[in-house]
Amino acid sequence: MIENIKTIAVAGAGAMGAGIAQVFAQAGYEVKLFDLSTAQLDKAKAGIADNLSGAVAKGKLTEQTKTDTLAKIHFTADINTLTAELVIEAIVEKLEVKKDLFKTIAALNPPTTILASNTSSLPITQIAAGIPNPARVVGMHFFNPAHIMKLVEVISGAETSTEVTETMKALTVKIGKTLVVAKDSPGFIVNRVARHYYVESLAMLEERVAPLETIDALMESAGFRMGPFTLMDTVGNDINFAVTSSLYHSFHQVAKFRPSRIQQQKVDAGHFGKKTGKGFYNYG
Repeated sequence: MIENIKTIAVAGAGAMGAGIAQVFAQAGYEVKLFDLSTAQLDKAKAGIADNLSGAVAKGKLTEQTKTDTLAKIHFTADINTLTAELVIEAIVEKLEVKKDLFKTIAALNPPTTILASNTSSLPITQIAAGIPNPARVVGMHFFNPAHIMKLVEVISGAETSTEVTETMKALTVKIGKTLVVAKDSPGFIVNRVARHYYVESLAMLEERVAPLETIDALMESAGFRMGPFTLMDTVGNDINFAVTSSLYHSFHQVAKFRPSRIQQQKVDAGHFGKKTGKGFYNYG
């Protein structure tokens, strides 16, 4: 089926959606990037241009590649234009919102259109439930920032067809990413393993074992590229907290996944991290 994919639509123009759109455009695909907010679309367009300019400055891309990539991304606030052979959603991590979006997109497209979710924690089987032709619903989870991070998890739900899974696996390799195939379990592989990097660090902060700066410095000295608090600010505390909460409930309130009250307070205050200028650290 990979030869049939000519156009890819991405729903959600936040950091992840914009990054995913850039990846596919750089790989030569026509891309439609959708968001209800025109301001968010403008921000995404500027961000993609900055990413490409940075790559040109470092000698990783040519100016012509930058121009060609930008020309392949079509920004739209009209959901009715989301017709493609593959649609990837990269919206808020809420099950019912994702399902409603896929129902709308399914009505706009033929039953052969693949519906992929960039969810980082929600089971694909739950997302596919109630969607027409659930065999075409699959997980394709990128990591932030998507235009740099190599890893992509491909996840099959209970109804996902083998043909769709194999197509997504081949597509992942084609766009130059590193493929891992995960079972349809809450958090899949990476977020289930990594969750304790965040949760235990937050627990240490709650218990006043050490200041967050010390915890970050210790983890970086141990070989991690970013300390947990810097990483949460980079991902976004709103997203990180939502994923932890999702795993906590998916595993029936197992204590080891308990969300942190400190992080909840950050979210309640709107201190999401780098994207808002303030999180665990201040970013001016």
